[in-house]
Amino acid sequence: MIKTAVITISDKGSKGEREDKTGKELKELLENEGYSIEHYKIIPDEIEDISNELVELCDSKKVNLIITNGGTGFSKRDVTPEATEKVIEKYVPGFGEVMRASSLNITPMAMLSRGIAGIRKDTLIINLPGGPKAAIENLRAVLPAIPHGIEILLGKGSECAR
Repeated sequence: MIKTAVITISDKGSKGEREDKTGKELKELLENEGYSIEHYKIIPDEIEDISNELVELCDSKKVNLIITNGGTGFSKRDVTPEATEKVIEKYVPGFGEVMRASSLNITPMAMLSRGIAGIRKDTLIINLPGGPKAAIENLRAVLPAIPHGIEILLGKGSECAR
């Protein structure tokens, strides 16, 4: 089982002013796919809060996958990619490329998403958009590659998938 955390980045959600539909739907999808949700939290759009949460989950709680949602757009408060960049050791550009390419088949607005993915220690971090529909579509686009990527990251799999 892949130990997973789902983090919703939302000022209003963190204050209880908005229900977190996206985080709930992501958790449900991941649980249905056999992922173990070890941690779920809603935090505000603050670089330090986001990066501190990511470091705690990677270094102390040792989850293998962190799925963030929210904070990937053009708003001045959208800082999730910047917070993620602060903590990762390696970029994994293929996830962002596939998510945007897949979403472009649905909407031209996909090119406005700035979500990234990267690795810190034994953890893969993936930024998803904040809207439930977009987040689920993006996760579904990369979901097939995640288990093999985690296996390689943990030294349990071969780089050759074919």
